[in-house]
Amino acid sequence: MVVKIKKGDKVKVLLGKDRGQEGTIEKVYGKKGKVLILGVNVYKRHVKKQGQTEGGIIEIPKPIDISNVALIKTKKGDK
Repeated sequence: MVVKIKKGDKVKVLLGKDRGQEGTIEKVYGKKGKVLILGVNVYKRHVKKQGQTEGGIIEIPKPIDISNVALIKTKKGDK
């Protein structure tokens, strides 16, 4: 059985540092087998000031493997 995960589906993280957290899928990377979930798997990056841009610490969400998430609820209208 193949479960199709799409943008907007609600999922729960099963493995990793964010185990147990729930979120909505923002982007699906099909060929890589990864999904980007807003607020989950967030890392901090130190950025140097360059020209007009502000420097400091920014938070970057990173993709998580599809096998590490479980589908909770699909978008309205899906079967």
